[in-house]
Amino acid sequence: MMCNSNLVRVECVNVSQTVTIVPRLEYSSDLLNSIVDILKRKKIELKKLNRNFLELDDDDHTYVKALDFERTIIFSLEILSQIQKRLNSISGINSIPELLPLTIPMIRTVSAQLFTLLPVCSQNLSELSVHLGSILFDSAILTEARFDFSQSNIESSSMLNEVKLMVDSKISKQYPNLDFSKASNT
Repeated sequence: MMCNSNLVRVECVNVSQTVTIVPRLEYSSDLLNSIVDILKRKKIELKKLNRNFLELDDDDHTYVKALDFERTIIFSLEILSQIQKRLNSISGINSIPELLPLTIPMIRTVSAQLFTLLPVCSQNLSELSVHLGSILFDSAILTEARFDFSQSNIESSSMLNEVKLMVDSKISKQYPNLDFSKASNT
């Protein structure tokens, strides 16, 4: 009889955890969407401000900080867009352990890059990583999933590097008259 009551208690906990995952996922998605909206507005603002650099003489290095800020915003948006796609593709509790592990290091990387530039976005991203981490942990308990965090870190690093290369290419094409080797040395 004792075994049955423990089993019932475990099943109640599992049902309870499953029920709480959905609202937390929705909250996380809403939080991510609000951060993306802020970054999109900032990107438009920076693009307008940085148009002046299209006319600059390459010897004038005032563009470095402004373009680094724009590059960071574009990089952040690209990464967060990929995370949005992952969140939107969650189809059930079993897909969470497959889709979320590499998102958390990516979110933390973006948060760190935005820390001095947009502190509120950075703080919200930190909150998001905590929420997604708890969702991932709860789903792993329910599905008995196992993680290889070293593999997740490798995958997230690879994705971050791919996005960085893409963003560097976009910025170079957007500002063809500027020498970015000088910018990266400062």
